[in-house]
Amino acid sequence: MKRGIFITVEGTDGSGKTTQIKLMSEYLKEKGFQVIVTREPGGTEIGEKIRSVILDPENTRMGENTELMLYAACRAQLVSEVIKPELEKGNIIICDRFIDSSYAYQGAGRGIDLNLVTDINRVALDGITPDITFFFDISPKVALLRRVAATGADRIEKEEMDFHMRVYSGYKKLATLYPERIKSVESTRCMDEIFNELKEYLDEILE
Repeated sequence: MKRGIFITVEGTDGSGKTTQIKLMSEYLKEKGFQVIVTREPGGTEIGEKIRSVILDPENTRMGENTELMLYAACRAQLVSEVIKPELEKGNIIICDRFIDSSYAYQGAGRGIDLNLVTDINRVALDGITPDITFFFDISPKVALLRRVAATGADRIEKEEMDFHMRVYSGYKKLATLYPERIKSVESTRCMDEIFNELKEYLDEILE
């Protein structure tokens, strides 16, 4: 059986990821594919419990390495329980955030050595790499205002803007380093313009 396709979506909260993930899922289902949509942190019963700990605004004393390892633990569960089995079935998975988030948030944002981020996540990934990653490129100053106005802020979103700008710069660097996999999508445009660009990428990878 042919291996499925693993699509990840990255970017600041408020960048429009949720809307476009829904549109991509519907588009692919209309083409006859089995599509599983999941997220990080979370995506499994265990992962959602870890998510609640990571994002709880009251957990202000959480250490940087603790945060890194909690994300990796959540990822390990998602890979073993959802991603790997579904890819083996030949299905398409769309994941809201994956390993690039750790490089951007814990690496660039927190200043943790990227080699350590890689080492901690090696077991969690179990050899899994996204086939394509969409980076929703929008300034955190714009995206976070949207997000916080709509839902309030979690522990990560409550960080100072300098932190979010470092994360954004981390994402931009990743997109430069891995242009074949990471596609930057300018996300200040209207919903239809963004989706039309995503469809072109999807059609290409499906060929």
